[in-house]
Amino acid sequence: MKSKIKWVAIPGVLVAFLAILLIFTPLGKVILASGSNLYLKLNVLNDIIRIVNDNYVEVPDWDKVMEGAFTGLMEKLDPHSVYIQEDKLSDIQEKFTGKFEGIGIEFDILGGYITVISPIANSPAERAGLDVGDKIVKIDGESAYKITRDEVFKKLRGPKGSKVNVVIRRRDVDDFEVTIIRDEIPIYSVSASFMIDDSTGYIYLNRFSGTTTKEIEEALCKLEDSGMKQLIFDLRNNSGGYLEQAVKVADKFIAGKQKIVYTKGRIRNSNEEFYSGKDEKHPQFPLVILINRGSASASEIVAGAVQDLDRGIIVGETSFGKGLVQRQYGLRDGSAIRVTVARYYTPSGRLIQRPYDGNIADYYESFAQENRDSLLAAESGETRPQYQTVSGRTVYGGGGISPDHYVEYKRYKHDLNKDTIKLLRHPSRVIFEFAAKYGAKNKRWAGKKEKFIEKFQISDKMFDAFKKYVEDKKIDIDISNLDVDSGYLKMLLKAEIAKDFWGYDEYYKVIRLHDNQVLEAMKYFNESRLLAAASAEK
Repeated sequence: MKSKIKWVAIPGVLVAFLAILLIFTPLGKVILASGSNLYLKLNVLNDIIRIVNDNYVEVPDWDKVMEGAFTGLMEKLDPHSVYIQEDKLSDIQEKFTGKFEGIGIEFDILGGYITVISPIANSPAERAGLDVGDKIVKIDGESAYKITRDEVFKKLRGPKGSKVNVVIRRRDVDDFEVTIIRDEIPIYSVSASFMIDDSTGYIYLNRFSGTTTKEIEEALCKLEDSGMKQLIFDLRNNSGGYLEQAVKVADKFIAGKQKIVYTKGRIRNSNEEFYSGKDEKHPQFPLVILINRGSASASEIVAGAVQDLDRGIIVGETSFGKGLVQRQYGLRDGSAIRVTVARYYTPSGRLIQRPYDGNIADYYESFAQENRDSLLAAESGETRPQYQTVSGRTVYGGGGISPDHYVEYKRYKHDLNKDTIKLLRHPSRVIFEFAAKYGAKNKRWAGKKEKFIEKFQISDKMFDAFKKYVEDKKIDIDISNLDVDSGYLKMLLKAEIAKDFWGYDEYYKVIRLHDNQVLEAMKYFNESRLLAAASAEK
């Protein structure tokens, strides 16, 4: 059987692939600018499509084939230029615009049912009384048993002001129905902000979205009202986002008019310089920034500016090394491409983008090397370009932001055993479920937050009950091996209980008080103070 594609003999014109080139510029101009080689390659591609269409053993799925061609074309440019299918575009846009419309729950599917992990603060779900551990068993009269994640999004999301009826199953009560009116739901970029002690504030930023600057300002004001005199700004695993938001966030900490970042590209409007001086509301206190190999792009703009301008100390691991600026272009079928239009540089002139040779697999594999920092350190005095900060300190380019103090992250005092890891990865989320059941039975703690954080401990008796709970779930592990990692598991249980009562600030506070990189960062505030004072005198 032949495909329905019809071929017209027009010499030199690639009929099936014309749309790809038209997204950039008219085909004729592309060929003239690129030379006869492009003309030849277009005709070769035309031949390939014609031969496959006429001779392939089955009727080709041309939508699938061309999606692959678009993806492959972009991958050949660099690791961060991408083709985005129409059905994936809305999810990506939500992530960075910072909002969507729905009922507002963080959920997982446990035991076949939608299970509320946490209602989002001030969301329709929270206002309707949904609680941690609630199961949604019906949606608009239809069973929600064995529902898929895609179906959850389709059924629970919807226009602001529309209604959805859900039946809730809650421990020790009969199933009950709730009508929830959908609303605009914020997607927060600040995951947590709290006081570690009487003078030390902590902010954990997970992305740079359209609402980040506003969220950071609110977090800083809250912490200053609580007595903050010094700040740990956690950018670990923050993969970036909007460049403009990164500039505005950095501006909050940097006094005077100083260059934060600049970009250089081939097209005229890709060459820009960005300066501080518009929003310097918080330039005084000692600042320590945490980064790791998951800190990329906009995170590296902030960390690089703070380091180059000697505004604070960088602690952790060498960052990802993504110094490319992308611009998104919509296509006629609803899809889009994100094209690298420039490279960005820190104030001292460092290019943060690490090298790539066209092999994307190697690019990401080298990033994941366990000894990546030691290899980079060995290269520092040999091949990596050197630059000077405002006060004359030497910093290195060519491979992300290298911390002032390297601290390897250690999740626990020793490597977790295989049964603990298997438990943590199991889809039943037994730590969450056990903590939710404990919280439901022990509401007396709800009004004792500070005492809970400081004093509450998971007793051996309670840990034995947890192991029994795991055993009853019939998870295929050796229960006795959990004792080896009891300290770590007890910490996770306490954090989940804290989240049940008070939310993510308290969850992360419990976690971070056991985080070796956070605890190490606390040692460098005096150095940050002296460094900022020295640079101010320059």
